[in-house]
Amino acid sequence: MSIGERLHYLREEELDISQEEFGNRIGVSRFSISNYESGKRSLTARVITDICREFGVNEVWLRTGEGGTDNMFTKLDPADRFTISLGTLSSSENQFVQNAVNYLAESDPEKLKVLEELMKACLGIK
Repeated sequence: MSIGERLHYLREEELDISQEEFGNRIGVSRFSISNYESGKRSLTARVITDICREFGVNEVWLRTGEGGTDNMFTKLDPADRFTISLGTLSSSENQFVQNAVNYLAESDPEKLKVLEELMKACLGIK
């Protein structure tokens, strides 16, 4: 399977999104996605990095297909995921994000349980 075929498989079979939506999420046109999938254009390093970051794709799999579809997505343990998320939040200039992190850090455990259930409900997480 070529890199374009892997991209097509990822977009259509795993993510179930259009070329336009996929392109919008990584900042390229639907036409570019079509060309990448068909092999008419090669993916740039930047596009590969953007795909991997936006969709949690394993870069080695995208580039080479190594490990098959079982290796398609990056697998993070919970501690690594937390560290990455905290780093992302700590660099935000959004006042809501800054306040939310401070509120969470300063809340008692019982209130955090209530907030967790509310957030899951709002975000549709089970």
